[in-house]
Amino acid sequence: MSDGKALHRRALADRLEASGDLSHSAWRASVEAVPRELFLRPGVFLPTDDGHWRPVTALGADPKEWVEIAYSDQSLVTQLDGLLTADQADETVRGFPTSSSAIPATVIGMIEALGVEDGHSVLEVGTGTGYSTALMCHRLGEDNVTSVEVDPDVAARADAALETAGYSTWTVVGDGLLGHSWRAPYDRVIATCAVRRIPYAWVRQTKPGGIILATVGSWSYGTGLAKLTVRGDGTAEGRITGPSSFMPARSQAVVPHVGDLTARTADADSERATSVSPRLLEEWMPAFLAQLAAPGAQLIRLVPDDDAEKVYLFDTERESFAELTSHGDDWTVRQGGPVALWDDIESALATWQDAGRPEIDSVRLHVTMQAHTYEIGGNPHLRWEHSLTL
Repeated sequence: MSDGKALHRRALADRLEASGDLSHSAWRASVEAVPRELFLRPGVFLPTDDGHWRPVTALGADPKEWVEIAYSDQSLVTQLDGLLTADQADETVRGFPTSSSAIPATVIGMIEALGVEDGHSVLEVGTGTGYSTALMCHRLGEDNVTSVEVDPDVAARADAALETAGYSTWTVVGDGLLGHSWRAPYDRVIATCAVRRIPYAWVRQTKPGGIILATVGSWSYGTGLAKLTVRGDGTAEGRITGPSSFMPARSQAVVPHVGDLTARTADADSERATSVSPRLLEEWMPAFLAQLAAPGAQLIRLVPDDDAEKVYLFDTERESFAELTSHGDDWTVRQGGPVALWDDIESALATWQDAGRPEIDSVRLHVTMQAHTYEIGGNPHLRWEHSLTL
């Protein structure tokens, strides 16, 4: 069976090369060497057509099916609701994914974007299954890789898989957002979770000239991969290289809004027609812009039925809301609280459209100890400064 697994690894490497996600021979050697199936134990959850999750375990599945799942081109959920693993479920279940093994193209694409060289030390925030950790250990040597995981159970499973695969690295259990990883500074920092903003602790722990690679944004979509170079003055500069999607860092995960949303938006300060449809937020770049224009706001869409379609924006920290209601192709917005959330988003979207709808890779990002500053094309109306106190 080991020969069959090796064939699957080579086939995965071939597909990644064909898609353009894998180009470096050293990373190809890692893909061909690291057994992904070891890092999916005790099992995974596969989505069903009715919105449930079907548990598949390494010990319970047909060996051929298990290997095919492990080397499939899909993200594989390994934990639900911060606790449940596949070996604890006997039948399909409901739940919210809280840990996963990202699609291989995403893993390899990010690792290659780091631009590592022999001898580099890397800090990985978000060990997860440990698969990407193992790839970097194979490429750089286990002494040059430190990985941080906030969930001790997830970290323990990753450590066991790494040991089985023949790697022993610096694994730290704790909140990687704080930067307490014991070894610093690093040549490279990579996060396999999404963050609202790049923690300044990561800048402090990166050598001048080093690179930080992380997904920024707090929505389940509309997030971007930031690639920053750390400067000698303690700042970091770079850009959003493209769309990216990861689960949020556990300490930054947003608590879902529950209950009667209508009651929460009853006390509005204003009501008017909109000049931009909120349906534009279904596109990736506009969704990213909305998070820049209204940092801290969370989006809720209600599936339309016989009534009007509804879109809600809530900023709990600033006690503000926007409720948008469809009237055919037209929309009205009701807003309340000290911040007019939709006004800020609508203005950003209109300016972006007038500027020719630049893509997400046009966004520049500058990080200091005090703030994050985003800008597009030097346009003063497409510039946002987010204080780190937000």
